[in-house]
Formats: sequence, C-alpha cells, structure tokens
Amino acid sequence: MRLVRGHLSDDTGVPGPARWAVRDEEGDRLLPEDFSLGEALSSGLDHFRRSLAAASGPAVTLALAAPVDRWTEVWAAGVTYRRSREARKEESHEPDIYERVYDAPRPELFFKSLGWRVRGHGQAIAVRPDSSWDVPEPELAVVVCASGEIAGYTVCDDVSSRSIEGENPLYLPQAKMYLGATALGPGIRPAWEVPDPYDLGIRLGISRGSREIWAGSASTRRLHRRIDDLVEHLMRADRYPYGVILTTGTCLVPESDFTLTPGDEVTIEIDGLGRLVTPVSGVDGIDLWRDLPGR
Repeated sequence: MRLVRGHLSDDTGVPGPARWAVRDEEGDRLLPEDFSLGEALSSGLDHFRRSLAAASGPAVTLALAAPVDRWTEVWAAGVTYRRSREARKEESHEPDIYERVYDAPRPELFFKSLGWRVRGHGQAIAVRPDSSWDVPEPELAVVVCASGEIAGYTVCDDVSSRSIEGENPLYLPQAKMYLGATALGPGIRPAWEVPDPYDLGIRLGISRGSREIWAGSASTRRLHRRIDDLVEHLMRADRYPYGVILTTGTCLVPESDFTLTPGDEVTIEIDGLGRLVTPVSGVDGIDLWRDLPGR
C-alpha cells in the first residue's frame, strides 16, 4: 500500500485537480477531497493510520505527482554514508570538514525544499545553468509526524551541483536548493509495512538516449547514522505542526568524470518503496504550474 497524489483525467484527457489516494494491487482508492498530508501528519502515527483508512470507492488510476502538500517542508541529512563522505571530500576545496562531520555526534542537516518545488514521478528535474558538475543522489526519505513518530518512507532524488558546493561549503544552499533540485515518489509507503528500513536495496540508473550510461546499487545497511537519531536532531529546537520529510543521505554518487545533462533520464528504485523516474532538463524547461501542490 502507498499513499499517492495525482490527477484524474476527464473524458477529453484534461487532468483534473490533484487528489490523494491509497494505492494497492487493485488501483487507487480516493481519499476525501479535503484530505491533506499535513493534516494526516499533524498528530501521531495512530492519526496518520486512521487518515489513510478513509480511502473508499471504486479503484481509479491517478497520473502521479509529488506526494507532498504545497507547504510540506523537506529537509536533508548529509555525509551519512562512507561513499557520500568520499564524494564530498573529492569535490571540496576544504575536504577535512566532511571528514569531521561524518563521525561527529551532531549530523549535517539542511533545508532542501518546500512542497511546491518538489517534482514527482515522470516530472522533470533540473541542472543549474551556472553549474558544470551535477549529479542525482538517490536517498531514502522519512515521512515524520508532528509527534516525531515515523509515518512512512519514500524515494528521494537530492539533485546536487557538486561544482558549486565544492567551490565553497557556504554555497551549499545554491548547490542544493533550486527549482528542480528535489524529486519524491512514487508514493509514501506506511512505516508499518516496512519491516526493516536498514535493509533496503537502492538502485540508480542514468540513461542518455537509448543507452544506460551509469548504474549502481547499494543498501541502507551502509547507513552510518540511525534514522531516529537524525529525526531527533531535526526536532530538537523546532516544531513541524504539519509533519516533515527528511532525506537520509546518499550511498550512490557517480564518479567525478560524470555530469547530468538535459535529456538524460534518472531512475531510482528502493526495495518495497517503488521506482522514481524523472527526465532531466534545464531550469527553464520546468513547467512550474503543472501539478503544483494545492492546485
């Protein structure tokens, strides 16, 4: 079962307003029109479970969009896998800071996106025009209730400019936070259906034209930090009354001679969570208004 968000089309094929639904083997069962992810996450895990139980009616098929509300906050953790530490040291003019944070008691946490910027399955991600070295970063994302309890998991692509971040660590917001730099989907798998989040295979494939030009696989078994510890640090001095999504860092980073280009296609798959497929464009190639959460 997954919590998904998407569009129904009318008889002419015109997409209607975005709706939330619970997806299972039979299709998508719509949730009430006033359902929102923020309200479902506004209390604890029991409230989230009851909110999903409101799905009803005959099965339909939604054209998927990002599983977020307009104002859903997406945060990210960095340098949580050894491969991420090595890649950040490789790109940086000041590599020792990444060595220190990898083993430090306090994790690296940074704001990544608001929901209205997030791309969904089938929607384009982007590379910055002022960056020369860009990569996808496949990550397990944790969906967290206002209570701090983990409600579910989804797939994230934390698109990053390695050239900008490598030039100066203070440029991290420009390397990580721009239009088309975050993708989530295809939906949210409830936490009670994921027996062990530390035993999930992760696969990344990048295609250019008809040819796969990069592929790799790893596992959340290599995660250097505990998920509950990352969530605890995020919640320490802040509150998320409508929940929050926290990505847990990447374990797959293409080598230094690789960069994304418009026209590529990125496929990320995590065991039990599904496949997130996104074409690559420039920032100008993103249709900001299509599938905007809240529309």
